[in-house]
This record gives sequence, structure tokens and C-alpha cells, in this order.
Amino acid sequence: MSRKEELIVGLDIGTTKICVIVAERTENGLDVVGIGTHPSRGLRKGVVVDIDATVDSIKHAVEEAELMADCEITSVYAGIAGGHIRALNSHGVVAVKDREVGESDIKRVIDAAKAVAIPMDREVIHVIPQEFIVDDQDGIREPLGMSGVRLEAQIHIVTAAVTSAQNIVKCANRAGLNVMDIVLEPLASAEATLADDERDLGVCLIDIGGGTTDIAVFCEGSIQHTSVLGLGGYHISNDIAVGLRTPFEEAERIKKKFGMASARYLGSDDMISVPSVGGRRPRQVSRKILCEIIEPRVDEILSLARQEIAKTGLEDRIPSGVVLTGGCSALNGLADLAEEIFEAPVRPGIPTHIGGLRDVVRGPMYATGVGLALFGASQSNSRPATRFRIRDDSIFGRVKQRMRDWFYEDMG
Repeated sequence: MSRKEELIVGLDIGTTKICVIVAERTENGLDVVGIGTHPSRGLRKGVVVDIDATVDSIKHAVEEAELMADCEITSVYAGIAGGHIRALNSHGVVAVKDREVGESDIKRVIDAAKAVAIPMDREVIHVIPQEFIVDDQDGIREPLGMSGVRLEAQIHIVTAAVTSAQNIVKCANRAGLNVMDIVLEPLASAEATLADDERDLGVCLIDIGGGTTDIAVFCEGSIQHTSVLGLGGYHISNDIAVGLRTPFEEAERIKKKFGMASARYLGSDDMISVPSVGGRRPRQVSRKILCEIIEPRVDEILSLARQEIAKTGLEDRIPSGVVLTGGCSALNGLADLAEEIFEAPVRPGIPTHIGGLRDVVRGPMYATGVGLALFGASQSNSRPATRFRIRDDSIFGRVKQRMRDWFYEDMG
């Protein structure tokens, strides 16, 4: 089709849903032209545990997006999350050639900063410049062209388990898709939901998904910390299923329709119908009991997130407060409870910076998918070092070679 070159696709492979966002590049930025979602059947805590089920879910979501956008999807920017994600900050120093910072100097200082020992079972997913220092002048975001003799760089390195990254690529490939890049999901969500002034002043993004809760802290315009907690909306639904003795699918429906993060404002006379297991008759249960099951788990997720931020020493550097996104953040009363726990302002993270079907994707569950599309657009509009990362292509080369080896083994 004629506009194929202008299409950018974000593939959010989540624990509870697969989301595909098709965006078209325009003069004013990006317009969403297609959306596809399908329940996810092959992931647990953000990690692929059943390749065939995941591939099937991806295919269904892609087909739905293709129908809406009237296009054929061949390449995507895929998200990655899970408890295997690790991050660290690093520092590098080089001498400036010709006493003026050039592209080669920036590349050399980032290479020096990322020269840290990474275990063989881990892969570098992102190398994100935080700030540059030229002759003791700190706080520089773009050093190109500046005069000096010494260039330093502070960077943020995100790593993932090699096998988990390979399985994401493998699932997309089996669904007929080429993976252009792998992006850490909280960074994608931040791209879609955070304002520049929030990043400058200091803000924490908490993405509460189905299987994981992703955390990203921004200060002075750059990323300072990323981490992933192995708790999410799945665990809330599981608590409801056990506590009310109802099937998991019904627990998920009840959570979305009647759930609240805090039970303090509910009376015991507000009743709901709860289906039973094994063909037994539905029961009438107080809505307050439901919310008393939900509240401790939500409190645990938010408290663990605050402890994670406190461990890094960044708790006092987020005056802009907290931005909540992810499908579970739509739970009624969650923002109010989060304000109490974090003792800071809290707002919902709604995707912005995008046109087209923006009203359709104005929900926190689409933040990651929209962010992946925005990330893809940024790759051709700016030098990678100024965005999320400088990509190490070795993983794709290794995966491609391994698949080629498997193919010839099968042929033999």
C-alpha cells in the first residue's frame, strides 16, 4: 500500500492482553489509525511461558488492528517487562579530540560508560544518557559542538534475561512480524504520558499491569531509576477468585465493574451477585467484602513501589508526584489511596502527544502501546543517543543465526 512506509506499529505483549497500536506519521506528528487487542494466554508475570499461545494471541490482535487500519503489518516495536529486568547507573570519561565535542566523542564516552561487566545470561536493552559533563560543567543534555578537553557521561543501563528477550522476538517472528526494536515498557509508557515539565521537576511513573508493576523515576529531564515488581492486577483478581470462591474470569469481571481500592466509603448494604464454581447457584455478597479483599493487595503493590523508590534515595526528588498508568490503574479509588501512601500528588497517565483515534486510546491500558509507536517514530527523527538508547544489535543477530541453525537441523 502507498502509506506503508509511514506506518509505525507498537506491540504491547502483556500478561493479560496483547495490544497493537498502528500509527501513521503526519506533518503534525503521529495519528493512531488502528487498534487491536486480544486476551493474552501465554505469559506469566510479563514473561513468555507458552510460545504457541502467545503467538496465537498476537496474531488475533494484529488481525484486528490490520482490519481497522486497512493495512498489512510486517514490522513492530515490541515491549518487554518482567521480574528479570535489572538496571544500573554508570559513568564514563574521555579526552575530547580537537577541543570541540563531536559525534565521535559522544559515542566514545558512552562506550566507556557502558563498559561494565554484564553476566553472559543478560542482554543490554537500553543505554540511556542522563547527563554530560564538559570540563566540570554538569547538567549538559546535548554536548555536541561545545568546547572542552574532558567529556564525561552519566548513563542508565537496562538489562534483561537473554532468553526472555529472545522469546519475545521468537513469538513475534512466528506471528509473521519483524521486530524493529525491543523497548522497556515503563519507558514506552513514560513517552506517551509524561509532560516535559514533569520530567524536569521530578516524577515517578508507576505502570500497574496484569502481571507486573513497572517503575520509572525521572529527574532533571532524564531517567534515574527503573525497576519491575512481580505483582499486578492478576494477583488482585486471584485474591477475589479465592476469597469469593468464584471462577477467575468472573473475578476479573467483578473487579472491573464493582471493585474499589478502598472499602472505607462503602456501606455493607450494597450487594452484588457472585457466580459460584462447580455449577452452584450465584450468591449475594456485600460489595464492601469485595473491596476488603482488594484493598490489602493494592496497598501492598503501592507500598512496595514506594519502598523501591526510597531504596534509591530518590523519594525527595519527585515533587511532581506520581503518574499511574496500566490497565489496573483504572480501578476506582486507586489514585486516592496512592496519594495517601506516597504523600504526594497523583494523577492518571493518559496517552497524549498523538492524534487520530486519540479518544479511543485515552485509557491507561493503551499507554504502553502508544508509547511504543512514539518510540518508533523517534528513532528516525533523532540521533539514538539523545533518546532512549543506543541499541546493541547482537541479540537479533544471535537469534537470527540460531533460528537459521534450527531450520537446517529440521531440514536435515
